[in-house]
Amino acid sequence: MDPSKLRARYRRIIFFFARVALGVIFWEIALPRLGLRRLSRRNRSERYTRIASRFRLLAINLGGLMIKVGQFLSSRLDVLPLEITEELSGLQDEVPAEEFAGLRKQAEVEFGAPLEEKYAWFDETPLAAASLGQAHRARLHPQDAETHGFSEVVVKVQRPFIEQVVEIDLKALRQVAGWLEKYKPIRKRADVRALVEEFAATTYGEIDYLAEGRNAETFGANFKDHPRVHVPRLVWPLTTKRVLTLENVFAIKISDYDAITAAGIERGEVARELLATYLQQIFEDGFFHADPHPGNLFITPLDGSDENGRRDWKLTFVDFGMVGHMPDNLRDGLREMVMGVGLRDAGRVVKAYQTLNVLLPGADLKLIEMAEAQLFDRFWGKSMSELRQIDVAEMHRFALQFRELMYEMPFQLPQNLLMFGRTVAILSGMCTGLDPDFNLWAQITPYATKLIAEEGASNWRTWLEEAGEIFKIIIALPGRTDRVLTQMERGNFAVQMPQVSRQMMYVEKAVNRLAGSLVFTGMLVGGALLYGSDPLLGRLILGLSGLPLLWTIFFARGHRPWP
Repeated sequence: MDPSKLRARYRRIIFFFARVALGVIFWEIALPRLGLRRLSRRNRSERYTRIASRFRLLAINLGGLMIKVGQFLSSRLDVLPLEITEELSGLQDEVPAEEFAGLRKQAEVEFGAPLEEKYAWFDETPLAAASLGQAHRARLHPQDAETHGFSEVVVKVQRPFIEQVVEIDLKALRQVAGWLEKYKPIRKRADVRALVEEFAATTYGEIDYLAEGRNAETFGANFKDHPRVHVPRLVWPLTTKRVLTLENVFAIKISDYDAITAAGIERGEVARELLATYLQQIFEDGFFHADPHPGNLFITPLDGSDENGRRDWKLTFVDFGMVGHMPDNLRDGLREMVMGVGLRDAGRVVKAYQTLNVLLPGADLKLIEMAEAQLFDRFWGKSMSELRQIDVAEMHRFALQFRELMYEMPFQLPQNLLMFGRTVAILSGMCTGLDPDFNLWAQITPYATKLIAEEGASNWRTWLEEAGEIFKIIIALPGRTDRVLTQMERGNFAVQMPQVSRQMMYVEKAVNRLAGSLVFTGMLVGGALLYGSDPLLGRLILGLSGLPLLWTIFFARGHRPWP
């Protein structure tokens, strides 16, 4: 590819993210600190739509990794504003197709022979266009069809020059990561550069179709006895690093809700089955399909009926270029998390946080446990649609009760959770899209019960350790009580009140900002008045007025009170 085109691509990506960053700084940081929070909120919806629209056009024009970023964002129905997800949802179907001449040349170089020698028929019209490759329908020669047991296939051909495109996109993302690391709240919670490198390694794995073929076979073996899961079979003699040939399994796209309903299939059942398959992948197999966007999942209607008399169907997975592996410590932490959520055990959830290494050093574990318990009391058991309808005042009361925790947000994103977090994020959005009333709690609880039963049967040492910890607390209780009473008698007993301290800090912050704003306003007005009689002095004062303005925006934050 022409180096000048790659440089232009890099500049477009950098310019887009720089523009977004400047907009966020102005609207979400600068204006609220100047007391213009209402103005910031007034046009927030329109700003979100404009940003998403500009990114969608950029991704469509550039392709490459930008498409993958947009597909991920479009699936976050559970978190991102509706304006963004709706605007980006079209990216699943708007990836521009590559000209067939370039793909033919790529495939024939890989095979060392014309396509007509390898396939009885090859459709030049693409079946699907993805960010890194393109899929075409084809038909095997009769002798090959007899050998493999099927004749209709899909051939994935890698886009020409995709390795160079990926490299320049990653270079741009590394630059953006460097910007993000300069923002302390992000820097202390995530190693952004390490996350980008993890994403890079995953992407390079995706453009190796031999590795994808092996992943598909591993996934198929894990679900060989599952009646509801189907994985396409590979044609290895027609598979290379840049060309992949597999059984044609295209059916109803999992996001085509009307078609699923028209086929007589209950969408809520599909959502529950989708989650169940991922619970097996994560907690039992330790190997999971990490790119579950709608273009990679299909619902295949079958001729028969299930035990309830409803039309039977299969959940078909395709595209195994992006997969995740679960190390033992990560799986243990996630199992602990599932059991804690299923049992509504806040202490167990905090223990899971520690195992997963998602807490910053010095995090207040007791406060986090209290907040988790309150979350269970207030929101446990609600479906996604019910959670969306929760009164804003209720969320505000929770935030006030745990303002210390909300202010500190003592969580970080470890590198080994990147792939899993991305997968769960997309999966959550897909289940919600299939069934707006999807109740995660109802699905997690029976699985948590199963894990607890297995743990109780096989890990009796854990129960003994927990019993020992409880016994230690009981033994130490009289001594602790005596020390507390002694301190009270001596007048040394102190009670920490973090909420009051936090309120004092807010007051200090407000006073600092008010003082800075008054100085800025005074210098601005004074400079304007002097400009007519003494232009030089007026310009000097007007210029210096920017100093208290910058101080007000970025530095007048008050000081954290010490206990």
